[in-house]
Amino acid sequence: MPNKPLIAPVPWRDERDLKSLVENRTTYTLDNCELNIFETHQKAANVNLSFGDLVLTTMLKGKKVMHLFDKPGFDYLPGESVIVPPEECMKIDFPEARWDNPTQCIALSISREMIENTFHLLNEKFPDKIWQQEWGLDSNCFHLINTRDLSAVINRFINIGVKERSREKDLIASLALKELLIRLSQTQARDLLEKTYRNHSDSNRLAHVVHFIKTNIREEISVDQLSEKACMSKAHFSRSFKKELGISPSEYILDQRLTLAANYLKQGVSQVQEVCFMSGFNNVTYFIRAFKNRFGKTPKAFQNTHPY
Repeated sequence: MPNKPLIAPVPWRDERDLKSLVENRTTYTLDNCELNIFETHQKAANVNLSFGDLVLTTMLKGKKVMHLFDKPGFDYLPGESVIVPPEECMKIDFPEARWDNPTQCIALSISREMIENTFHLLNEKFPDKIWQQEWGLDSNCFHLINTRDLSAVINRFINIGVKERSREKDLIASLALKELLIRLSQTQARDLLEKTYRNHSDSNRLAHVVHFIKTNIREEISVDQLSEKACMSKAHFSRSFKKELGISPSEYILDQRLTLAANYLKQGVSQVQEVCFMSGFNNVTYFIRAFKNRFGKTPKAFQNTHPY
C-alpha cells in the first residue's frame, strides 16, 4: 500500500470544554461550507451521523470502523478520506478510542450550489477529457487514500477555518473549496483508473498508457513513448494526463516504481541495490533519496519497520 500523506492534527479541545466524550463536535461556519471537527475519547459503537449536504470526512488520528450504504464496515484510518452523499447515515464504531488514544477527524459539508457551479465551470472550460467524460464526483468511489495534493489543500482549508481571522476569510475559503473539489475529482479518477485500467486498455487512451507503464515499469520509459501510445502530441498528452489525474506522467512513473520498491522490501528483498534495479531505477543514490522523500525513511529503515 502506498504511503499515505497525513493531515496535521488540529488542537484538541480542553477537557473542560468537552460536551461529550464521543464525537465531541466543534463547528466553523463559512460561506458554502461548514467545517466540523470531531474527537472521541472512549470506546463506542453504532454512533449515527448524517448531514444535509455532501460531506468530505478525513481522519486525522486514531481509528474508526465506518459503515456506509448498508455495506460491511471498513477500517477508517489517518491518511484516508470518505465522501458521503447528502442525508446518507454514517454508522460509526470506535473500537480503540480511549482518553490516551482518542480519534480525531473532520467533516466538511459543502453546499450543492458550490459543487454544481465548480464542476459546471470545469466542464465548460476543460471539456476534452480522456479518461472520464465529465468533471464531477463519483459516489461509487467514496473511500480514498489521500494524495499529497489532496492532503495539502485539506490542511490549508483546516487552517483557514480554524485560524484565519481576516475579513477575506470567506473568499479565501471559497477559492480553497474549488481547489479541493478539483483534487477530489482527480484523486477519484486515479483510484478508478488503478482499479479498472485492464478492462479499458483497449478502448481508452489513458488506460492504455497506464497499462503500458505498469507492464514496462522496470524498463526505460519516456514521455515521448507514452504520447505515441496515446496518439497525442507530447505537450497535449502531458497536459491532459496532469489535468485529469493531478500528477504528471513522470511523477506517475516515479510513484509506481517507489510503490513497487516498497513491496519488494516488505517481501524481504534485502539488498537495496537489487531493489533499486528491480523497480526500474538505474541510480542507487537517486533511488534512496526519492524513497526517503516519499516514505520518510531510507529503504533499509523502511524494511526494518516492515519485517518480512
